[in-house]
Amino acid sequence: MKRMTQALLYKGDHINRANVVWNIAGSFVYAFASMVLSFLVIRLAGEEQGGIFSFGFSTLGQQLFLVAYFGIRPFHITDGAGEYTFGDYREHRNITCLIALAAGAVFMMIRHGAYLRGVGDYNGEKCIILLLLVVYKVIDGYADVYESEFQRQGSLYLTGKSNFFRTILSVSVFTVILAAFENLLLACLAAVAAQIGGVILFNLDVIHALSAVKWEAKKGQCRKLFLSTGFLFVSVFLDFYIFSSAKYAIDARMNNAASGYFNLIFMPTSVIYMVANFVIRPYLTVLTEFWGKDDRRAFFNTLKRISAVIAGLTVLAVGGTLCLGKWVLSVMEQIMGGDPGVLTAHFWAFTGIVLGGGFYAFANLMYYALVIMRRQKTVFFVYGAGALAAAVLSGALVGAFGIGGGALCYLLLMAGLCAGFGICTAIGLKK
Repeated sequence: MKRMTQALLYKGDHINRANVVWNIAGSFVYAFASMVLSFLVIRLAGEEQGGIFSFGFSTLGQQLFLVAYFGIRPFHITDGAGEYTFGDYREHRNITCLIALAAGAVFMMIRHGAYLRGVGDYNGEKCIILLLLVVYKVIDGYADVYESEFQRQGSLYLTGKSNFFRTILSVSVFTVILAAFENLLLACLAAVAAQIGGVILFNLDVIHALSAVKWEAKKGQCRKLFLSTGFLFVSVFLDFYIFSSAKYAIDARMNNAASGYFNLIFMPTSVIYMVANFVIRPYLTVLTEFWGKDDRRAFFNTLKRISAVIAGLTVLAVGGTLCLGKWVLSVMEQIMGGDPGVLTAHFWAFTGIVLGGGFYAFANLMYYALVIMRRQKTVFFVYGAGALAAAVLSGALVGAFGIGGGALCYLLLMAGLCAGFGICTAIGLKK
């Protein structure tokens, strides 16, 4: 174990290069796995099971991951002054993970016994599968507190390695069990066990090799941390609700197969966001330093450069979708073994989602900027307005236009977030 830990560490001049390379590798594998798993489950277990998995993994599970995560990572990694120790952050995360698990259990009990119109009901197997996927994601949320500390200590490469190796381990186990037994419930159970093993190997053990980590939790700091980051949590929770409101509407108003199809054409948003994060994340500590030194010009110029890259990526993505989108969708149909036309019929919805992904990437850059400025209330205000819009639009558009309405809802909401955060960041810089 000690030899494995030492092999994960770098020293001296190699650290900066390793930070970039492993951040890219970890982010890519993490995002790519979500896409591959959706295809695999549909291919191996059928459209109904694929729809259940897609909703549980990328929507419900991710929503409860955010309860465990509590929106605290940007606050943690930009806490350069050491206002809170790692022990404080870990104690806080223990509590949020328990809350997330409890929320998941309550949700399943309600949906298992719900027969109200527009709400739907889950059978026992679906509840267990969804609950296992919630557990899987909550473990991911627990690992994040270690990965945030890695980055705060200047070892972003350890965060990337953790993402890379944990994801490969759990996805490999899930895939092998699903292929061997064609049982989604058993595969999810095995993936949870592998996820626990990955956290032990690549987080709990590795962090002991960093000498600057402060393990003690100071009395009263956990409560203070909840108060300091409460707006961030509500904001991030609402952010994902806005991001996924169309998925929730499709799960409530359409069948499991439609939910699976929508998640497949929704995949480009993960790729765009992932690539944008390759650019954004390494600059977070730099932006924090500029803001701390009150160097507004350098802060603004850095934001402009990152924004230009995101804009360029969005133009390329939308252009590529217009030229190759139908071909890509037909290839996806062949890979998942579905009927011809089940995805290509949604080409314009696919294109709108790609454009919405570009807006979302830019909105996230401005979100990070506002967090660095410590303008949590402003962030909350924008997300609150977006959540109200999502609650009104999602059900109406999906009810009227199905999957196409879900895509339109997503595009409109992401454009609204982009405009709201952009305006608030400009105001913050002027003040």
